[in-house]
Amino acid sequence: MPKKGGKHAEMGKEMQAQCKRAKVEAACSPTIMSFENPDSLFGSLISPIKQEVFFREHWEQKPLLVQRNDPLLAAYYQSLFQLSDLKELCSQGLYYGRDINICRCVNGKKKVLNKEGKVNYMQLKKDFDQKKATIQFHQPQRFKEELWKIQEKLECYFGSLVGSNVYITPQGSQGLPPHYDDVEVFILQLEGEKHWRLYKPTVHLAREYNLESEDRIGSPTHEFILKPGDLLYFPRGTIHQADTPLGISYSTHVTISTYQNNSWGDFLLDAIPGLVFDTAKEDVALRTSIPRQLLMVTDSTKKLSSLLRRLADRLENTRELRSSDMKKDFIMNRLPPCLGCDSDLLTPGGKLPKIDSKIRLQFRDHAIITVEPDQENSDEIRREMVYVYHSLKNRRETHMMGTDDETHGLRFPLSYLDALKQIWSSSTVYVKELNLTSDEEKENLALSLWTECLIEVI
Repeated sequence: MPKKGGKHAEMGKEMQAQCKRAKVEAACSPTIMSFENPDSLFGSLISPIKQEVFFREHWEQKPLLVQRNDPLLAAYYQSLFQLSDLKELCSQGLYYGRDINICRCVNGKKKVLNKEGKVNYMQLKKDFDQKKATIQFHQPQRFKEELWKIQEKLECYFGSLVGSNVYITPQGSQGLPPHYDDVEVFILQLEGEKHWRLYKPTVHLAREYNLESEDRIGSPTHEFILKPGDLLYFPRGTIHQADTPLGISYSTHVTISTYQNNSWGDFLLDAIPGLVFDTAKEDVALRTSIPRQLLMVTDSTKKLSSLLRRLADRLENTRELRSSDMKKDFIMNRLPPCLGCDSDLLTPGGKLPKIDSKIRLQFRDHAIITVEPDQENSDEIRREMVYVYHSLKNRRETHMMGTDDETHGLRFPLSYLDALKQIWSSSTVYVKELNLTSDEEKENLALSLWTECLIEVI
């Protein structure tokens, strides 16, 4: 159990020395969050650290602490989520387990204090005040537009799902025992102060969540206090624990996380089956039978290594890999664009595209083109088709909640692939210049994309 006390409110010389390894003082007042594009958003999130420095020195390598002492950023962060938001949100119908967990670290173990069913605000506040329990709010971007706005841009930036949790911890208390996660973590301190300790990973770039005992993790590598407006980043696998010091009424922070199951290993598991399938069509070596009783013995490595080399040769001469489930999973489950209103209201607008129209792609970061077997044909021989998947009609209320949304998109003959690439690769293009045989096909393609709000007429 971590030691707690008033001394945490003011960091001593020893703590300051430890903190210097992670701490980056802002040389100048950082800018308020910039939503011009995904790149500017991430740049403002880690400001004054430059993105190239972050990815060269910190990403997947070591923690970064940005302590700002900037009242403008402190005020902005507080708008993302506050303890006072809970009363109104509870009235909308929140449930224990799904939306909120109540927990406390007791003797190095996590104790869950959830009730059954719907969350009652008065009971929630009672557990918070009297039991010193931490309130963990799952995926607040479903309710808070400011977080939706940030996380949607970050999903564009990383090309990976971005989730979040809010933790509200009363003074002299700790919600979770020491543990590590399977995600890259960005922590924004919203209210109050939080005392953090980070430890050397036992599993570098971990692929799963795990608790760690106090007697196993050793001494902290970093120890510091987060205040409103501060940011902390650490790679997956970093062991950590945090508590609210005595003398601070409570702490609120949001943990923004990304890159779960998004490694080269995951990508290989996703891409190799399609590569094997396609290669076997043309390479008889992959169609020959395995030796008799091979499944009953273990010595097949030499032959497999030879076949893998053939796959590598094929890959070097392949322009595009077959559509992967990772791509579709990302598009199907990510946030819709944040347009300042409910994205369900997104409807086609402006002029209808005609053969002489100039068009351009909208929401480029929210759509992908894939080539895969025809999903609507159950015959044994299935033609390859072009699919355009997009997230414009996804629902943010289901984001990161484990409930698969409907897949939104369009299906075209393979002959439409070059025309679609034209639209995706050009800033603008005339419908009549699309690489298709007839004017009718060109207009039909443009109209289909316009109907899904993927293009606009200039």
